[in-house]
Amino acid sequence: MTNAEKLGGAFTLPGTKFTIKRMGYGAMQLAGTHVWGPPKDRAQAVAVLQEALESGVDHIDTSDFYGPHVTNQIIREALHPYPDHLVIVTKVGAVRGDDASWNPAHSPAELTKAVHDNLRNLGVEALDVVNLRVWGEIHKPGKESIEPQFTALAELQRQGLIRHLGISNATAAQIEEARAIAPVVCVQNHYNVAHREDDTLVDDLAAKGIAYVPFFPLGGFTPLQSTELSDVAASLGYTPMQVALAWLLHRSPNILLIPGTSSPGHLRENLAAAELALSSKALEQLNSISVSAA
Repeated sequence: MTNAEKLGGAFTLPGTKFTIKRMGYGAMQLAGTHVWGPPKDRAQAVAVLQEALESGVDHIDTSDFYGPHVTNQIIREALHPYPDHLVIVTKVGAVRGDDASWNPAHSPAELTKAVHDNLRNLGVEALDVVNLRVWGEIHKPGKESIEPQFTALAELQRQGLIRHLGISNATAAQIEEARAIAPVVCVQNHYNVAHREDDTLVDDLAAKGIAYVPFFPLGGFTPLQSTELSDVAASLGYTPMQVALAWLLHRSPNILLIPGTSSPGHLRENLAAAELALSSKALEQLNSISVSAA
């Protein structure tokens, strides 16, 4: 079995040279508690990133407002100079307050500053992919127009500071609004086996060849809990979280995963989920999980 097969196969972001394995890595948990400040063990954070790449991961999701600045600086320490095959996806649209609060930062000046912060802390001349994080509830997008924000990012793309654009926490209407301004290569929304409000959107994006990247694939700050999930996991000899990741890989070929961890053992568990084949019976049980189970 090749590395790509072990990590769920591969997917090419539309209109790009980036063909990446479907099992990636989310860097949010490399920062301290509540994604604030430095980690308790910086050496371990560096080691986790290095092991991820050694295991075949070639897609890292990050943001300079994680920490803030902390996560990107750890990525640079661990992996710079970056291998040619590595794709680093970041996001802009928020800032952290002195009290660790999460606040919108959507003006053209704020977005431009955020892009330059990412460039500086990652140590690159251009960012592979930048997602605009649409402001709203943590699990649910707002409905305002994103035309001014996406236009500002498209201008930075024209300047050569960004290679490709994506959008996060967005409605179908906002995605189409963005696509009218510049190509969208990926969408990052809240989605998992027990939270499937985006089912139609996943299929629509698959038909367009656009990647769908679920955030909180394991429930986020409230881990997934479901009798069906636990029963399937027990029958297969895997953990419930591994089964939840495997379900996402089975759900649609355009789904790319970015589970995060600061633990080497947990990293290995996440990556092993890509090798889990789910039977039609297991899928039927998992598909019966109601959204209220989240």
